[in-house]
Amino acid sequence: MEQYPSPDMADVQLVTVLSALADPIRLDIVRALADGRPHPKTAEVWHFDVQKSTLSHHFRILREAGLTRTIVDGRSHAIQLRRAELDERFPGLIASLVDATA
Repeated sequence: MEQYPSPDMADVQLVTVLSALADPIRLDIVRALADGRPHPKTAEVWHFDVQKSTLSHHFRILREAGLTRTIVDGRSHAIQLRRAELDERFPGLIASLVDATA
């Protein structure tokens, strides 16, 4: 069993994705992840003024909504946007979120 399961993309609903993105911190996380690379989940990397447990909560919400996957390599954890899958399921969604900050 996968330690941090993500839902099958066919089961991901737009309303769930948008609900997860309604929080400004989660939206900023997704924008940072839009480069498609895995990013460490350590609080020091993200520079948000929240507790580690709160940041973990945000990562969990994004994963459970189908936006991200967690990659475990030994004791290291990274988070990655499911960009290709999201672009196929919801064309233009991620691009419009990234373009909104440009």
